[in-house]
Amino acid sequence: MTARHRRIYLSCFVSHFLLILLAATQDLVSILSEGENIFPPAFVRVWRQADIITSTALGNRLPDANPVRQVLTAYLHDAGIESGYGFFAPNVPNSYKLVFEVRYRDGRIEYELPEVAGSAAGIRVVALLDNIESMRYELLRRTTLKMLSFAIWREHPDATAIRAVFGRVTQPPIEGFLQGKQETYEFTSAYEFSFPSPGERQTAP
Repeated sequence: MTARHRRIYLSCFVSHFLLILLAATQDLVSILSEGENIFPPAFVRVWRQADIITSTALGNRLPDANPVRQVLTAYLHDAGIESGYGFFAPNVPNSYKLVFEVRYRDGRIEYELPEVAGSAAGIRVVALLDNIESMRYELLRRTTLKMLSFAIWREHPDATAIRAVFGRVTQPPIEGFLQGKQETYEFTSAYEFSFPSPGERQTAP
């Protein structure tokens, strides 16, 4: 192996593990920036600044069509680096909720939740919702929600549109829970999709 090859391999090794370090750090500081941890509230500003720096380094603040962001996103997903691992006890982490508004031509609106076949599938759905929230690539987020909406539309083929409403469910702190406080829901985004009418050819979106 020549010295040039060694330098190339070393550069690839350093770049790969630098991306791992940035992704892990970004996941950590994004959780810490929400507060409600062992650090004083004054540290929240520091964590938010660190979140901005790591997000910028990972290309998350570049336009969706930027080739640098697309290359970085593709590599992070292919290498499995984008999935951070942040487990903090005893705090209960926020969870996410997805509700489908099924709209009909006569003005009726029905509400559906993602259907699961069992407890194992339910855990996967929870993980999927966490991943949807962490997606920085808007087109990927929209496509994922459209696929989930299509599954709902197959059960309601006469619907004219399906609106996927995504939100964050925040659990109260321990003190609030002991005082009887309930979880709160915060709307984050909504996407509306339309699919072929029953007389048209039914194909996946």
